[in-house]
Amino acid sequence: MTTTTPPAPKLRADATRNRNRIIEAAREAFVEHGAEVALDEIARRAGVGNATLYRHFADRRELIHHVTLSVLDRVVEHAERAMAEEPDAFAALVRFTHASADERMGALCPLLSEHIDPNDPEMHDAKVRLQETTTEVITRAHRSSQLREDVGVGDFVVAITQLTRPLPGTHCIDLDQFVHRHLQLFLDGVQAPARSTLPGRAVSLDDLKPRS
Repeated sequence: MTTTTPPAPKLRADATRNRNRIIEAAREAFVEHGAEVALDEIARRAGVGNATLYRHFADRRELIHHVTLSVLDRVVEHAERAMAEEPDAFAALVRFTHASADERMGALCPLLSEHIDPNDPEMHDAKVRLQETTTEVITRAHRSSQLREDVGVGDFVVAITQLTRPLPGTHCIDLDQFVHRHLQLFLDGVQAPARSTLPGRAVSLDDLKPRS
């Protein structure tokens, strides 16, 4: 008796590819135009029809939720890969910092503050993984005595977000071309031994949490 391979696995694979393309297209559109960019434009960029987009994401809020999760997961992957593949702790930190900037976390910050439920358990778990992994990268650099002690995890978050936070929908100078250059200036400045005394204290992740 001849059997045929059912089409379901291929359809699932196609669906997964379409979903990933939509998330990637949405990420780039949100960076360029903000959270209110037309969903039709996102579907066009992803190369899918509107019906396909809505089949995967019921509304804008759900799409923003999954774009944010995707970015957080990718930053964690960058950190884990850098620690696994770079024998030098500071080299791992440098690699992680530049890779995180490429995710444009600063440009996506408004999504977190305006469109994401802070009590969502999935989002909470993703943030915890990110905080733990980022802290580990920086802790290793401290332990190797290559990172000055008065620099904390929050200092890196501030540097990355500020350098990757354009103003959506404006015609300001295109600063993207300078991001990695200025990140490297920052990284050179945080190497031990310190060449100056920083005002204040090392910035922690708790310092960056909104005050009620």
